[in-house]
Amino acid sequence: MLLDQGEKKLKPYQAILVLLCGGAMQFTFSPYDYNWLAIIALSIWGWLLLNSTRPFLVSYLFGFGWFGLGSWWLADTFHLYGGLAYPIAYGCVALVGVVMALFPAVWGWLAVRVAGQGSDNSSWIILLFPASAVLTEWLRGHLFTGLPWTSLGNLTLDTPAASWASVIGVYGAAAIPALIAISLAAFSHRKTGPAAMAGLLLSVALIWFAPQPIQLEGEARTAVLIQGNIPQDVKWDRGFLEETMHRYDTLTTSAFAGSDILIWPEAAVPFFLSRAPGWDQWLKNRVTIWNRPLLFGGLKVMEEKPGEPPVAQNGLFIQQPGSSDRDFTGKHHLVPFGEYVPAWLPWLHKLVPNIADFQSAENEGVLTDGDTVFGSLICYESIFPEEARARVERGAQVLVVVTNDAWYGRSPATWQHLQAARMRAIETGRYLLRAANTGVSAIIAPDGSITATAPWWTQSVVKGTYRLSDAVTPYQKWGDLPSTVTACLLLLAGGLRRKYWRN
Repeated sequence: MLLDQGEKKLKPYQAILVLLCGGAMQFTFSPYDYNWLAIIALSIWGWLLLNSTRPFLVSYLFGFGWFGLGSWWLADTFHLYGGLAYPIAYGCVALVGVVMALFPAVWGWLAVRVAGQGSDNSSWIILLFPASAVLTEWLRGHLFTGLPWTSLGNLTLDTPAASWASVIGVYGAAAIPALIAISLAAFSHRKTGPAAMAGLLLSVALIWFAPQPIQLEGEARTAVLIQGNIPQDVKWDRGFLEETMHRYDTLTTSAFAGSDILIWPEAAVPFFLSRAPGWDQWLKNRVTIWNRPLLFGGLKVMEEKPGEPPVAQNGLFIQQPGSSDRDFTGKHHLVPFGEYVPAWLPWLHKLVPNIADFQSAENEGVLTDGDTVFGSLICYESIFPEEARARVERGAQVLVVVTNDAWYGRSPATWQHLQAARMRAIETGRYLLRAANTGVSAIIAPDGSITATAPWWTQSVVKGTYRLSDAVTPYQKWGDLPSTVTACLLLLAGGLRRKYWRN
């Protein structure tokens, strides 16, 4: 306990309160965007941390609410597309919460542990709570292949503080809401009042003096993003194939005039073109008629062995008008249990045989069209900052996200996925062109703003302008090193001070 030497065990109502606060976090992200609710929820969690002898338990309950209750939409995905009965599907969601709650648990426990007990040390929590947030958010994005879904730093979007992502990235930006929340929580005790005020003033300064977003002045180009709106239950149905291709053809033909690039979403062509010579030639002919390069999501056979399923990659093709060849870049960061089974769980295929078995790509993740270099992010990859940075390091001047969010139905997940893409644009200083099967398709500027979009779950075309960028943001140059090192130094300083104070 930080503020009082007396025993203050966690009361039942407090446990319920912090669990509900964690559950409220789902409403702080898109499509609800109640940023203020995040500050309230985090502040109550911080207040309980300051007044409890069980920081790990308090934080674990908050984390379970955040990721267990907040991931309710996964149950439908597991049931509809994984073939699991609803009781098992909800059990899987609970399991996600059980595991992911460990990150907030470590966050809260670490901050309190390093700050130490006693009111003389409690002021240090103002710095240690944000520092722990940065480290645990970074760990959440990397451990066990990472799952930085609903990253705390995403809450800075649509605020002046969002531009800090171009300097310290989404993990570093987590420090801003964490600092505001713990400062408000610290006002609950007289001795931490001055530190709380200092924390709020620092928060105001970070927002007031946020860096200016990148403004690009190059030639404006026009992109056409096709939103086919193919239902997931017929996407791979052979009987729906002609309708799928006809739909993309019709939408593209209606909008290609005046464009520089055409983009179809992830797996828009739901078969191996190498095995369908008729469709292969048809697509080449259509691109020649449009006389525009086409970027489209599709599957590529990488290796075939007699009697065995083909080894394939999910990725992005570019088809040039009049060309008989097409370049391809595959998906680097696959979805565990969705696109492959981890090597340490080979028996899982026997339980869930419908899990795909794609191969991870090792290419550079970029495609070129004349003097333009496109950085490819396939669906899930767009939630990882390091994937976007890697594409820019390979020369990408604009980022392209192709995705199929039909997996998530009409749940908030689609909008949360879009939020992540907006942060990738800010971090890299690049325009981002996002073509999504059922939405949300959008053109995103380097400041994270959406300049063109289309209604969700409709057959639509997004047509808008973008500019190429060769800018190198501080985050692009240094990555997460400055924010994580600073967080470690603050925790080290807090630990050393605690030891010195005790002596």
